[in-house]
Amino acid sequence: MQENNDTLGLVLAVLSSAGVLSALGMVFLYAPREATMGDVQRIFYFHVASAWVGFFGFFIAFLASVVYLARQERRWDILALSSVEIGLTFIAMAVVSGSLWARPVWGTYWTWEPRLTISAVQLLIYVSYIMLRTAIENPQQRARFAAVYGIAAFVTVPLSWFAIRWWRTIHPDILTGGGGMAMTAKMVHTLLVSLVAFTLLYFTLLRQRMRLEQAGQELAALKEHMWHTAEQSPQRR
Repeated sequence: MQENNDTLGLVLAVLSSAGVLSALGMVFLYAPREATMGDVQRIFYFHVASAWVGFFGFFIAFLASVVYLARQERRWDILALSSVEIGLTFIAMAVVSGSLWARPVWGTYWTWEPRLTISAVQLLIYVSYIMLRTAIENPQQRARFAAVYGIAAFVTVPLSWFAIRWWRTIHPDILTGGGGMAMTAKMVHTLLVSLVAFTLLYFTLLRQRMRLEQAGQELAALKEHMWHTAEQSPQRR
């Protein structure tokens, strides 16, 4: 069983907490008020950081799935599952924060433009990944099917990223300044700190989720071993 002492986990928790607090301070106290959208634009820093972590989580799951198929080692399956769960959480945060941002800017919480449509499909695909895992009882078969699915599902990430460049869309492009938002130096600084803070938070959550999954699997294996032992032992009168 795992030891309770987790120095690295504690360090990550402290760093991510400091990073998130710094990002909050910069969003509300350092970044200037956007000229066109006003204060509602401040959601942008959390929206972009959440989307980045979601995409990054799916990328790590993609890599872990590839390695699992090559090596058949349980730790890579645990990494893929944990990263998908965290990535899915942050993508959901990105969709919600984007809707809150869109209402005063676009006049609606949601519109079926290419980027948002792909985001909705992406959410459903990765929710289906979790459902697939719960539907298969055999651990090896579950991990193998999930790995193949995780690799195929990753195609939604580049599709979402390039959607605003391939098709006409009202979604802003922060790299080119498209979408009616000109970023100042202070805005760029705030965005970078938010990205770093959310990335640290991802690694903090990932480590704890993997430890929890490993402990759960060890407990399940121990219960199965005790059940088989009790079943095979001769009964005494």
